[in-house]
Amino acid sequence: MNVKQRTIKQDVVISGVGLHTGKTVSMTIKQAPENHWYKFKRVDLDGQPEVLVDADNVTDTSRGTTISQNGASVSTIEHLMAALVGLQIDNVLIEIDGPEVPILDGSSAIFIKKFEEAGFEELDADRDYYEITNSIHHIEADRKVEIIAMPLDGYRLTCMIDFNSPVLGSQHAAINKIEDFSKEISSSRTFCFLHELEMLVDNGLIKGGDLSNAIVIVDKETSPEELKKLSHLFNRDDVTVAKEGILSNIQLRHQNEPARHKLLDMVGDLALVGRPLKGHVMAARPGHAANVAFAKKIKEQIRKDKNTKKIKVYDPNMTPVYDTAQIMRILPHRQPMLMIDKILELTENHVVGLKNVTINEDLFMGHFPDAPIFPGVLLIEAMAQTGGILVLKTVPDPENWLTLFLKIENARFKVQVSPGDTIIFRCDLTEPIRRGIAKMKGVAMVGEKVVCEAELMAQIVKVK
Repeated sequence: MNVKQRTIKQDVVISGVGLHTGKTVSMTIKQAPENHWYKFKRVDLDGQPEVLVDADNVTDTSRGTTISQNGASVSTIEHLMAALVGLQIDNVLIEIDGPEVPILDGSSAIFIKKFEEAGFEELDADRDYYEITNSIHHIEADRKVEIIAMPLDGYRLTCMIDFNSPVLGSQHAAINKIEDFSKEISSSRTFCFLHELEMLVDNGLIKGGDLSNAIVIVDKETSPEELKKLSHLFNRDDVTVAKEGILSNIQLRHQNEPARHKLLDMVGDLALVGRPLKGHVMAARPGHAANVAFAKKIKEQIRKDKNTKKIKVYDPNMTPVYDTAQIMRILPHRQPMLMIDKILELTENHVVGLKNVTINEDLFMGHFPDAPIFPGVLLIEAMAQTGGILVLKTVPDPENWLTLFLKIENARFKVQVSPGDTIIFRCDLTEPIRRGIAKMKGVAMVGEKVVCEAELMAQIVKVK
């Protein structure tokens, strides 16, 4: 049975202070339709620009994860994202009136509580999982970072941290299924070392910092004067060092709370893939930069898989939509520049054309006659003519129009094409045709092999 997408049943309103900016921010998290994913709307800016939660929009990972788009940015998004993924919420719109998500208690617990109080609403569309089918690996040898995702029917995460600190030491955390996130991980708070805290305070980088929303690990000898300074700075009673090697302002919620928080950050950052995941993710010493890099690797694999899935083996003997005579009534090209013999499929969004390559074509007299190879530039021309059929289908009198190239990008030639081969060209629109301008992804195949691919932009121009 397929799992349905879901959103929240009613609006969730949350206010708080941004950890780094110190600014009070209010958020209203709203229902969103199927296939919307997570988007922020900066309601405090002109035009209320939206920012999609996507790895390609990440602009900073130095002290949290920041995304930017359409002239707007939102920072420290990871704890909110972790709560959404942990509760398997697929679609929300987050209206926010400032540049940073509130830090709250430094974990995802408050977000989880608010969402559970709001309830969930099932949508009609199936949840669009991306299933890891082959291992995906990310290594940063200089920082001893390693992240790997392996196939699994579910979402399992394992995390190990090791800061080479006698106080913190090595810690591990894991969840066997995403349903365990709320109970096992969501309440784990962010942490930092005392020497980092002092640097951040001195440089004004945690203007919204409070000793109640972070675990401070004391990794050096600390004088009474330093502790008194911290007590005064954060308006707390006398702060001491607890036996666990942390400031005594708070108590640990879990013995391995730092490792659990790193796992929380992973869950939030991997929301940047843009889809729920199925797989087992294991990480050693992860951080925001590594998490984002890994999310980009998964996205790249999704793109490759998507392109592979589009490749369909066509029967060259199937009844064509257009034969050569009908093609010549649409395209102005004639021999030797007419490159397409048949159109096999034609819809509103894609077209499939066929060319039989024969040794008696004039071009082989000059193009490597002793080792005849069909020229790559003519593969692109044939691909464009195939796409031209799709574009000219939008006008009632195609014989009075020409299709002209505007741009060719990311052209790749993978396999030689020789006489005797039958080339199948498929062109898919990548966005709707506007003002006679079409953007297409083209693929050329011989049998099951991709021989060429390119992104094309063309415009039709009336000539009669």
